[in-house]
Amino acid sequence: MNDFILSASGLTKTYKQRSGRFGFGSNLIKALDDVSIALKPGATLAVVGESGSGKSTLARCLLQLQPLDAGQVLFEGHDLAALSGQELRAARRHLQMVFQDPFASLNPRMKVGDIVGEGLVIHGLGDAEERRAKVLRMLERVGLSALDMGKYPHEFSGGQRQRIGIARALVLEPRVVVCDEPVSALDVSIQAQILLLLKQLQREMGLSYLFISHDLRVVRHIADEVAVMQRGRVVEQGSVEGLYAHPREEYTQNLLNSIPGRHWQAA
Repeated sequence: MNDFILSASGLTKTYKQRSGRFGFGSNLIKALDDVSIALKPGATLAVVGESGSGKSTLARCLLQLQPLDAGQVLFEGHDLAALSGQELRAARRHLQMVFQDPFASLNPRMKVGDIVGEGLVIHGLGDAEERRAKVLRMLERVGLSALDMGKYPHEFSGGQRQRIGIARALVLEPRVVVCDEPVSALDVSIQAQILLLLKQLQREMGLSYLFISHDLRVVRHIADEVAVMQRGRVVEQGSVEGLYAHPREEYTQNLLNSIPGRHWQAA
């Protein structure tokens, strides 16, 4: 696993779901069922699947935002579950997330400069002047300006808000960024702009992306490798070109057939 910046093996996560007429019973739902993935430095691994396939649970468990029932997550060779509180906090600086909904993920009562700089404050990086300069540079890199630092999220469009969310994640100079459906709430024309921005920043900053999506049309434009999830399991994994040209699983074929305007037949 030394060739991978982030890897996971045997991940299992089970939830209890109430059942029965009055909700007194319960069913066990396996959100993750023995999932293993590996992300190479500087690459983009897309995790795709329908709603409920377990991909967002995988993202949260990889970042230690939810506890696992079983399995191991390694970041740069270190077992995240074995790190002390201070060590885990230091590691989390280099493991950041861009969220799906640019409307819900930004605090409406905070100014943009404070939103983007909050992580710098939490991790004690720089003094006030240094943090302000770093926030400004990051905002400019995502296509915003110094004038935007004093504004509130409601003053921006959806695409601009997602640029703010990207700036918030990248201002800490992370090594891995988990992008959880980062363009699904945006118009198609804005999606293309955000995808181009993510690819540009990846090249400039040497980032590794775990890209969560239900849309194989989007994935083809950004990913190097794809892992297909169904009912909590990875059912197929490979290069983007290989998976699109020769999908092995019927489930993957159905996902490909659902791409608008695509005329595809199994090879």
